[in-house]
Amino acid sequence: MDFARELDLLIRARYPLIYIPSTEEERAEQTIGAIAQRTVYCWDFVDGYRHEGVDANYARSNPLQALEFIDRARDDAPAVFVLRDFHRFLEDISVSRKLRNLARRLRSVPKTVILLAPRLVIPTDLAEDITILEFPLPTMREIDCEVEHLLSGRTALTGPQREDLVKACQGLSLNRVRQVLGKAVAKYGSLAGADVDLILEEKQQKIRQTQILDFYPATEAITDIGGLDNLKEWLLRRGAAFSDQARQYGLPYPRGLLLVGIQGTGKSLTAKAIAHHWRLPLLRLDVGRLFAGLVGESEARTRQMIQIAEALAPCVLFADEIDKSFGNLSGGDAGTASRVFGTFLTWMAEKTSPVFVVATANDVLRLPPELIRKGRFDEIFFVDLPSQAERKEIFGVHLGKLRAHNLRAYDLERLAYETPDFSGAEIEQAIVEAMHTGFALQRDFTTDDILQAVAQTIPLARTAREQITALQQWAAAGKARSASRQHGLIGSLQRRLESSEGA
Repeated sequence: MDFARELDLLIRARYPLIYIPSTEEERAEQTIGAIAQRTVYCWDFVDGYRHEGVDANYARSNPLQALEFIDRARDDAPAVFVLRDFHRFLEDISVSRKLRNLARRLRSVPKTVILLAPRLVIPTDLAEDITILEFPLPTMREIDCEVEHLLSGRTALTGPQREDLVKACQGLSLNRVRQVLGKAVAKYGSLAGADVDLILEEKQQKIRQTQILDFYPATEAITDIGGLDNLKEWLLRRGAAFSDQARQYGLPYPRGLLLVGIQGTGKSLTAKAIAHHWRLPLLRLDVGRLFAGLVGESEARTRQMIQIAEALAPCVLFADEIDKSFGNLSGGDAGTASRVFGTFLTWMAEKTSPVFVVATANDVLRLPPELIRKGRFDEIFFVDLPSQAERKEIFGVHLGKLRAHNLRAYDLERLAYETPDFSGAEIEQAIVEAMHTGFALQRDFTTDDILQAVAQTIPLARTAREQITALQQWAAAGKARSASRQHGLIGSLQRRLESSEGA
């Protein structure tokens, strides 16, 4: 149910206290006024009530008096009372008690109190009386109307360019859309297709200000991934799954992917390559940033993250190393981690928006079983240590970028053979170390320089063998699909054989 219908229903059902967390105060009040179909009073701490027939000085700088005004208002005159920034006063015992008393009385009269604030802060003693209603970011239709208003005949946009401009504005508040489009008009005198870049810069800044999400430019391609043929084939088959043709065919939107495996095996690289290949914006979620010190703020941040991701849809939401944040939900945090996890899990199960979640985990054994059951993700892939053939491909990818003109000078077969148990990240680091050697000697680096760096490296697979073996056994038990062609116990035996030969 959309915001307008839900708010109308709550008002008609006489829900006494509604909390709307939103930074778009002006737009929210305009929407409330259009929906309420009754007198709307607005109050704030500085100006009090600004309404015809109300003393301009009444309840100014006095939140308790603002509630008294609601209590004394005529019961036979339907009204909505919007209290701005009222979250700052909810910890006051007198304000809290008055709100609870009002909630009991307003259930029987056509009066509704709406708390409108930029963030969600609800004390425990008011949790049962307050109903939270999320105010969505502007739709494409609202943004298009704003573009039409700002154009006023000053445009060099074609139809497709205007559509791209509107899409680029998704995820921004209407006020921010006005600012960035106004800036473009003031600078160039009109709007043009090139202004999309200006909007994307503004969007990146806005998303970073949330301190929850990062807007990543996805430049990595599928071809930058060495090995992982099963995973790449799976991704390529779903390349058009977000298109209109897929909807007409009856396909649902892809839900997401869980990549489980050993550190440095290309899980993060894969997430970036997915966004690039599917031509979707990439949002990186640091799950740890969802947690905050104030009561209720962690849950509010989680809802804000979901709102932004859905406003930017279709997009890829990259949640890196979720095992570090959701791996232990029994800690002493008053249940905050469990509530955040529950909100995230419910959204993943029920979401209908085209947000493709790519989650990675190094230690899947720490994850709650409800996260990895069927239905949360389209598929779970296990990313193991690369085989000898995959290591050759990984060396080829890295050296092809660095020395494309001289790639044949490097013995890829030997390099792959001499690096059993090496991950992709460790291979890359060995090449970097060889480059330092060559640079210091004022010559190009060679195969022998790389092998020297390899000899000085102890891979993680040897220092954390027990943990890695446990992960491989978990995957071999059929808990996940192998990301590589060579999978399961056969792959593990192959790697052990390579390791013994290399020793």
